[in-house]
Amino acid sequence: MEAERMHDVLLLLQNLINSEEATVKLILDCLYDVGSVNLINQKLRLKPLNRVMKLIARMSKPVFRVIALNWFKKNCPQLITNWLHTQVAFEKPQNTPQQVPIEVVQLEPYSIPQKEILSQEIKNLRYQVRWLAGISITAIAILVVTAIRLN
Repeated sequence: MEAERMHDVLLLLQNLINSEEATVKLILDCLYDVGSVNLINQKLRLKPLNRVMKLIARMSKPVFRVIALNWFKKNCPQLITNWLHTQVAFEKPQNTPQQVPIEVVQLEPYSIPQKEILSQEIKNLRYQVRWLAGISITAIAILVVTAIRLN
């Protein structure tokens, strides 16, 4: 009986998602707006690059909507059903800590010349990243200006 009733819940959730597709789309849009801005703010500290990525995120929203809606319809009814089943099972999860063997390895610190070489490599890589970011922003700006002038 329990499996049959949980299957009924699954079918009801699928029906709910299909009948309330507009609501699901609005929920996904809201989640995309909040998530994309937070992710961009967290990953990109440079203001110009940050703004460009936010514009790209806004333009890619329709593509996200289609992919997310298909994923939501396919996966969420089962995920929600499984979660609801765990909620009504009233079983306490067993917290049995497992012993994991830990192997301690002695590391030899880098010598001073190696530290200087690694430090210089990091500085060079950071410099290259700045240049690539600048070139990318410039190329995108030129592309936008060209597209505007052609229209």
